[in-house]
Amino acid sequence: MTQPEFLAWCEFYRLYPFDDMHRHHRPAAIVAHSMSGAEIEKLLDWLAPDPALEKFSEADRATMRALRAATKG
Repeated sequence: MTQPEFLAWCEFYRLYPFDDMHRHHRPAAIVAHSMSGAEIEKLLDWLAPDPALEKFSEADRATMRALRAATKG
């Protein structure tokens, strides 16, 4: 990926943040809730575990730091 493309993606993410919680987990939880009557918070906890408990590689952490730094400007 070229630097201009990387910066363009950083700007896009800054303007239109996307993550699994909003794209996948919340809609799935709503559907599951409507079908089963389960509590929505429990569904969200099951569908989207706390990221602090997940293990990331050093490469993952470096990428996240780079994206975070680029989007703060």
